Amino acid sequence: MKRLFNLFALSAAALLLIAGPAQARDQIRIVGSSTVYPFASYVTEEFGVTTKYSTPVIESTGSGGGFKLFSEGVGADTPDISNASRRMKVSEYERCQKNGVEKIHEVLIGYDGISLCEHEGNPQLNLTREEILLAVAAKVPQDGKLVENPYTHWDEINPDLPHRKITIYGPPTTSGTRDAFEELVMEAASDGLEAYGGEYSTIRDDGAYVPAGENDNLIVQRLTKDTEALGIFGYSFLDNNRDKIRAVHIDGVAPKADSISSGEYPVARSLYFYVKLAHLDQIPGIQEYVDLFLSERMIGDYGYLKEIGLIPMPKEDREAARAAWKQRSLLTKSDLKH
Repeated sequence: MKRLFNLFALSAAALLLIAGPAQARDQIRIVGSSTVYPFASYVTEEFGVTTKYSTPVIESTGSGGGFKLFSEGVGADTPDISNASRRMKVSEYERCQKNGVEKIHEVLIGYDGISLCEHEGNPQLNLTREEILLAVAAKVPQDGKLVENPYTHWDEINPDLPHRKITIYGPPTTSGTRDAFEELVMEAASDGLEAYGGEYSTIRDDGAYVPAGENDNLIVQRLTKDTEALGIFGYSFLDNNRDKIRAVHIDGVAPKADSISSGEYPVARSLYFYVKLAHLDQIPGIQEYVDLFLSERMIGDYGYLKEIGLIPMPKEDREAARAAWKQRSLLTKSDLKH
């Protein structure tokens, strides 16, 4: 009897090995951007309610943190989808390929604007990208040279600005929002200043810039208490908290849906998620989840996600995204170099 039991146990173990990761879990696992998180969370809840599949498990890890998990390999112990508030980097793509994540599909879902916000009771604040750079950069130009940032108040940068202490709550290094902020604000502004000799994006670490984690709602809460401070996060968090915070105008433009979609707002960006195609036949519901996310019901001009802050793409771009998904087009390294 004992021998028969051992044989049965071995046979069961062998069957589990043959079955592979498909039998290991029945929920889609999603990681990545805190900016994309509210949109993806809405879709996951709708997916769980309206389909036969379990509600996906979703974690807000930041874009960089999500790509790190996503690129670890294939199998049920790795994520199926990674949300991102910036495009995948070539280095992240190469890590995927090295670890066997060879077939990746990139999905563009819409647009967002990085918002610099403050307490809603403050007078309207207008800043240029150069002034923001001088407030957050580790080094700033003085007498033609770069020196450690001495600025503690905004009026030291420009006497027309208010005498307010420079405190900025922003995303950590794992965040795609921080990557985009460094590129669209710091690098864009520094490239035009001779002392930097090109693009500069090193953020000061003396306490003026405070990395506030991946939960953007916590930054909103801090701004309601620290009325001198500014906060950096995606447009959707501004749009959903206008009773508590207001947007700083950047280069004379306010972050609004039309200014973001038109490109007039200088700190606009695209939002993505990435699908591990090797998991399509392994984890149930991935195809249906992506179909739902890309539907007009979600990302259309009158879709649910627009109501919570997503800026829709033009109709032809939405149709192109659905066609690319239907064809399961593969992301290549050359795509990421454009």
